[in-house]
Amino acid sequence: MNHNLYLQFQTHFDQQPDKVLMATTGGEAYTYANVQDTAMKMAGALRRLGVTQSDRVVVQVEKSAQALMLYLACLRAGAVYLPLNTAYTDNEVAYFMQDAEPHLVVCDPSRRKGHQALAEAHGVAHVETLDTRAGGSLMEKVAQEAPDQTIAKLEADDLAAILYTSGTTGRSKGAMLSHQNLAANSQALVDTWQFTQDDHLLHALPIFHTHGLFVACNIILTAGASMTLLPGFDAEALLSLMPKATVLMGVPTFYTRLLDQPGLDRTSTATMRLFISGSAPLLAETHRAFKARTGHTILERYGMTETNMNTSNPYDGERRPGTVGFALPGSEVRVVDRDSGAELPAGQNGLVEVRGPNVFQGYWRMPEKTREEFRSDGFFITGDLGMIDDEGYLHIVGRDKDLVISGGYNVYPKEIEQFIDELPGVNESAVIGLPHPDLGEGVAAAVVLNEDAKVTEDDIITALAPHLARYKQPRRVVFVDELPRNVMGKVQKNALREAYADLYRAGTAVPSE
Repeated sequence: MNHNLYLQFQTHFDQQPDKVLMATTGGEAYTYANVQDTAMKMAGALRRLGVTQSDRVVVQVEKSAQALMLYLACLRAGAVYLPLNTAYTDNEVAYFMQDAEPHLVVCDPSRRKGHQALAEAHGVAHVETLDTRAGGSLMEKVAQEAPDQTIAKLEADDLAAILYTSGTTGRSKGAMLSHQNLAANSQALVDTWQFTQDDHLLHALPIFHTHGLFVACNIILTAGASMTLLPGFDAEALLSLMPKATVLMGVPTFYTRLLDQPGLDRTSTATMRLFISGSAPLLAETHRAFKARTGHTILERYGMTETNMNTSNPYDGERRPGTVGFALPGSEVRVVDRDSGAELPAGQNGLVEVRGPNVFQGYWRMPEKTREEFRSDGFFITGDLGMIDDEGYLHIVGRDKDLVISGGYNVYPKEIEQFIDELPGVNESAVIGLPHPDLGEGVAAAVVLNEDAKVTEDDIITALAPHLARYKQPRRVVFVDELPRNVMGKVQKNALREAYADLYRAGTAVPSE
């Protein structure tokens, strides 16, 4: 049996070739037949470049229909798709090239020179380009190809993708996601959220992480539905498109900014059947305000890079603000004592653990780290703190690690602290997430300076800009005489979060964009 994820989509390519799968705000429309034809030619181009089964293909390009076709081509060819955040600097990309050892890197034409140098330094065979206008060296090769009819025959645990996450040590980890992981999760979500061929998704998420790629796109392809691709979030554009759509997937920032639009009301959202939010906690006040304006109750769900989606508030039933609902079909969720690992009764806080076909295969070339993150019975230790209430709803109450989620993106303090601590005049630092009205959490840094050092907030923010993606950069820096510590010398970040909880609420924050 062939377990290639592409086969889960194949029926719709065969049965509705003339249906538009993807439309863009620029007026382009790509039918199921168009998409499959290009994906087959792309797969042929990949094979001609020497890409074979299990080879990694690193992709750092702007969002486009062709970028999604490249993802499909990698599935067909049996290659391992490895998308990178477009905000990553060349310094950051170098690590991924070294660690993943890809055969091919595809980047925006504007970055070819830098990526070519990195590829030569790390033994990458090929660098090709792809832009947002269906141009670039890859598309030139695709134009010369005949459709490749081959779909690689794969086992269930063969890798479909590697998504890099990170940890408090600062070293990024490649989460290995199999064809079965992605197939099972997308099917569970189609069933849970009741997607059909009649649905039309407004796709305003990036396509380099789980939410925008494996949740949004895989669901549409599994259901045989359609979507409009927006280059990024634009509240006004989304509102204008809603009368022709049925579903929006977003992060809390989407909904806070939509509420700023005077045209958001029951009329403008009349054709919509579902608004989904995830990647960061949604404030209860946002829930209430959105329902009051539109009549729709936002559905929150819970997932992560290593597992895709784990839980969801019900489609039919009460969607409770502040909760992420119940385990998806085929998945299990439990809350355990942090020290003993014993399962806790309802109402008690502990570590959230999950098990199911959606849970990843482990971390790329990190067997010891993989073993540390799994219990002997197969449950994955998420690192999140949670509680299951008496009616079975899961509440995420915090994070065991110091992860910050800003605007839906994961930010790992240790990575930023390492840069700050190397700056002239800095003694030490601690990076935290603070409540932010737009982003959910805003990144902030508490810094201890050396005696007589003359360093300003602007100095630190400016110094970090060339080294870190924008969403990782602290938006505020505060200076303290010393960092709070416990008797063991560990920095007490909770104390910092409490002391500066109103930093972004006080109206003194730098702009969010």
